[in-house]
Amino acid sequence: MNTQRSIGFLHPGAMGVSLAASAIASGHESCWVDADRSDATRSRADEHGLRMLDTLGAMCERCEFIVSICPPSAADDVADAVIECGFGGVYIDANAISPMRARSISQRINDHGASYVDGSVIGGPAWTKDATVLYLSGPGAGEAAACFSGGLLATRVIGEAVDRASALKMCYAAYTKGSTAMLCAVVAAASALGVDGELDRQWELDETGARERTHLRVRAVTAKAWRYEGEMCEIAQTMKHAGLPGGFHEAAAEIYARLGGFKGQSSRPELAEVIARMLGA
Repeated sequence: MNTQRSIGFLHPGAMGVSLAASAIASGHESCWVDADRSDATRSRADEHGLRMLDTLGAMCERCEFIVSICPPSAADDVADAVIECGFGGVYIDANAISPMRARSISQRINDHGASYVDGSVIGGPAWTKDATVLYLSGPGAGEAAACFSGGLLATRVIGEAVDRASALKMCYAAYTKGSTAMLCAVVAAASALGVDGELDRQWELDETGARERTHLRVRAVTAKAWRYEGEMCEIAQTMKHAGLPGGFHEAAAEIYARLGGFKGQSSRPELAEVIARMLGA
């Protein structure tokens, strides 16, 4: 029988709360910190049975594991805040960061008496069994995987090196999210140059339904563009570190920055509105 663990989640956003739900389904307690969080976050946490704690210090005292799942730009700040609270357990860094940043954060975590596990999530929020995978690497990866053994989230341990999970995420998202940014740019350029109708017809000649799928993909990504900007910057740095050009993903970051204003919009914008934002209209 598994021993019940207390696991903290920083923070229970759309993805984080699904990971917390898998931990609960595995027989563990999932905790979150209420301070400075939105009403939407509070609603998600309440709906899925997370235990509310008042402060990060309280989480660091109570929890044996802490899962960091936040925008890439906040990954260092979250880790440093946990360090400052004297956390001595296992820190699972599930953020979309470069392997270089993973190694840097790992060093700081280890130097202050805690253990670091590198993690990366591939897939959407984990509400369908095995459709979303949490890849884990590092010396404590197996122990971290056990936190989610009975939920909808799948886990894969991929080695002892603390940067392998982040490296995989960067390579995977470089194509999936990077190619979506490219499609956004292509659609906007075709509109600006007055050949959008002809391009749509050619896509349909190539593959039935291609036009509709492309337009939907461009409209759908607006909901997360604000978050993907930072991820593209991480990928650009990863590519440079690997000896490859980073310009593809620096441009992708700029595309997503132009779409960042759609954050929080309740419905998908029309294609014309997306194009207008990309072209600065």
